Amino acid sequence: MTRLRFLHLADLHLGKQMNDLSLLPDQEAVLRQIVSIADDEKADAVLIAGDVYQRSSPQAEAMALFDAFVSRLVSGGRKVFVISGNHDSAPCISYFSSLIRASGVYVSEAFDGTMQSVTLEDSDGEIVVWMLPFLRPSQVKRRLPEEKIATYQDAVEAVLRRTVIDSSKRNILLCHQFITGSETSDSEERAVGGLDNIDASVFDAFDYVALGHIHKPQRILRDTLRYAGSPLKYSFSEADHKKSAAIVDMREKGDVSVRTVPLYPLHDVRLIEGKLDDLMRQPYSEDYLWVTIHDELPPPDARVTLSVNFPNMMKFSVVNSRTKYDVDVLATQSMENKTVSELFSDFYRLQNNDQPPGDAHMKALDKALRELEETP
Repeated sequence: MTRLRFLHLADLHLGKQMNDLSLLPDQEAVLRQIVSIADDEKADAVLIAGDVYQRSSPQAEAMALFDAFVSRLVSGGRKVFVISGNHDSAPCISYFSSLIRASGVYVSEAFDGTMQSVTLEDSDGEIVVWMLPFLRPSQVKRRLPEEKIATYQDAVEAVLRRTVIDSSKRNILLCHQFITGSETSDSEERAVGGLDNIDASVFDAFDYVALGHIHKPQRILRDTLRYAGSPLKYSFSEADHKKSAAIVDMREKGDVSVRTVPLYPLHDVRLIEGKLDDLMRQPYSEDYLWVTIHDELPPPDARVTLSVNFPNMMKFSVVNSRTKYDVDVLATQSMENKTVSELFSDFYRLQNNDQPPGDAHMKALDKALRELEETP
């Protein structure tokens, strides 16, 4: 019997869109990559720390993608552990949980006041994998009414107090919460006033804590308290993230090593900026881009011109000495769908610090358009 190796993932957000563009093809590509990493690294088990889906009622395509992903992992002889995150529906995630345990897939069930666990064994003895799905204080208070619970930390501490953890064994925790000190992005949902903060010391009893919720891969205070991060960039605030999967080797008690394997997206999410002519000389790219130009007098069709070189441009900005004008590039707002008056208004705002044209300007435009229509 050999020592066990784990692959730690989180925040798949299957079914997510960016600017109304489905990311399912990108997600399918990165999940295939993860299966290959699991094969190459000879991982014995995969830990998925919440936010499997983007929404609590996922579309059929997202569910089919996750089913295929887990099936490929299990077909390689691995065990898979899954907890629900704040984007997931716990009942949806735990559906058929009792039945699929026989296949080596362990899913967190609806919270009943206790924490579930599964015991594995390798050459160094037992490893207990604990599963703590995303919990809100109200959920815990409902199950543990005698506890004083006002914050997320109160809730997690109450659950852990009622959990008997054998410190002589190696203990792994799957958890989907916000740990104080973690580096966030615009992609995560946070509670008002920081009530969702949980101090890292709460998890001192665990040899490895497989965290989900924060999209940037990172360690919190120690290498063995770690966010896997999302496998893809889901907002422009994540443009500088280096996405990865964490490989965790469990040796004897107190000896855990962690390293990361990079993930490469089908389309990267990037910020690029410069003068229009310089940008048009860059290589053609189908990455998801936020393009900012710095021309003092940009042509009115600058966005259309750039879309030839960058067909998946999602956001367009003009920043110069006079104006800062951001435009979300949406199909419903394409130039082809706008009236002449709307195009003129856009151009006027572009040149005048985002101020709309006045009545006199619009009357002059209407007069000019009528004269053009009357011209034989």
